[in-house]
Amino acid sequence: MRWFRRGTDHIAAGEPAADADADDRPEVLLRALDELDGRINRQSGRLPGAATVQARWITDTLREIIATARSRPLDIHTILLVRGMATDYLPTTLEAYLALKSSPQDEPEAHGRPARHALLEQLDLLQQSAGQALLATRHADADALTSQGAFLRAKFTRSDLDLP
Repeated sequence: MRWFRRGTDHIAAGEPAADADADDRPEVLLRALDELDGRINRQSGRLPGAATVQARWITDTLREIIATARSRPLDIHTILLVRGMATDYLPTTLEAYLALKSSPQDEPEAHGRPARHALLEQLDLLQQSAGQALLATRHADADALTSQGAFLRAKFTRSDLDLP
């Protein structure tokens, strides 16, 4: 029955499936970050200087996370975080601030305080989250190295079960 095998020809041919997973590839995530960096640079004159620096710090941290994919694929949670930050969370945060600000001298307020403060707080939260994801990715790499060492010790050292 061909029904159950429909859409699996790419597997038999050894080709990757062309589906939503294509958005999860490191090169696609890096392109999204490149586009975001361009947007940040274009908007930098309308953003507080500290916000521009913070936004670029976030994108640099996301790039570091993606770079770890050279040694081991990113897990789905990390992919979702990076893609979400690059295509939604960070751009939405910046756009929300810019929507309040009508002129370069105008300092908008959000709930009775400067909107700049709210923007910087939100950027801090995004940076903390990206930083935690980077640490988790690095810890996973360290765990993988430790596991490999334990495997090699078990494989190539004398076992306690060996008879003299």
